[in-house]
Amino acid sequence: MTHAIEEAIDRISASRQPPSAKQIAQEIRLLVADAAVDLIYRDRVLSGRSRQYSLPVSGRSSQVEVIHTLLGIELKIGKRRLPCPDYPTARYLSIFARLGAGQIAVPYDITVISAIADELESSLQWMLLLGDLLTSNRSAAIRTLVKRRLAEDISERIAQLGSGARFPEFVSPRRRSPR
Repeated sequence: MTHAIEEAIDRISASRQPPSAKQIAQEIRLLVADAAVDLIYRDRVLSGRSRQYSLPVSGRSSQVEVIHTLLGIELKIGKRRLPCPDYPTARYLSIFARLGAGQIAVPYDITVISAIADELESSLQWMLLLGDLLTSNRSAAIRTLVKRRLAEDISERIAQLGSGARFPEFVSPRRRSPR
């Protein structure tokens, strides 16, 4: 993987004009490939039973944090606080809140949310670190534009994938015939 990163840095620095934020974001998408947030969402969340969840669409500068209160776990997006049933769900929702996604799917099986949240956080962090690495000799404004472009691209792809069914489907058990 480090060889691919070195090649990407060489491609970006070899051009006569500095690459745009969009070009750098596309290069990051190529480097991340199958470990992108939207692909993990498609493969791990939408492939199983899930339910819809609507996140408030926040402004660009709003902070997202998970808060432990006396009444439980809350997700704070800007000035709004959303109650969460548990910490893994709050972590999962915080990833999509940071990306600015509106309506998403949440896995119905609470035992898999923690593992999926780990994968999504790792992917997002990897993309942001690659953005910092590929823009190390550029201004802070370009770094911010690259990160914003990545977030917009991922949230658009998540919106295209959809948020699943409003409520999870329940398959009723087959009735046994009397013997």
